[in-house]
Amino acid sequence: MPRGNASQSKVHYQGKEEDFVIYIDDIESVKKWKGDRSIPLAQVVSGFKIFVTHKHGAQNAYDEVSKQTLENEFGTSKEDECMIKILETGDLQHTETGERQGPKNDSMGTRSAH
Repeated sequence: MPRGNASQSKVHYQGKEEDFVIYIDDIESVKKWKGDRSIPLAQVVSGFKIFVTHKHGAQNAYDEVSKQTLENEFGTSKEDECMIKILETGDLQHTETGERQGPKNDSMGTRSAH
């Protein structure tokens, strides 16, 4: 049975001090939102969380951003306003994770009678 077959879309914003990432539902919804701002932000982003990568790019470990970091970068600590800025100017990224095959529990051994 294949496992781990998933896709992931996000927006990466390279700021002056930090790199920021937000997860989105899909790239098409962001493109539609850019053309029609009446679409609610909740239909574009996947959870209202902004992550910071500590200048390590979009592929490393993420930490939740502090209000002070948002204030320093965007001039506001309101996450909605910061998300709009990230969506407007960030890089859209989409990755596909390939499925994995293999044993589910190697510790069971051969399961032969003793």
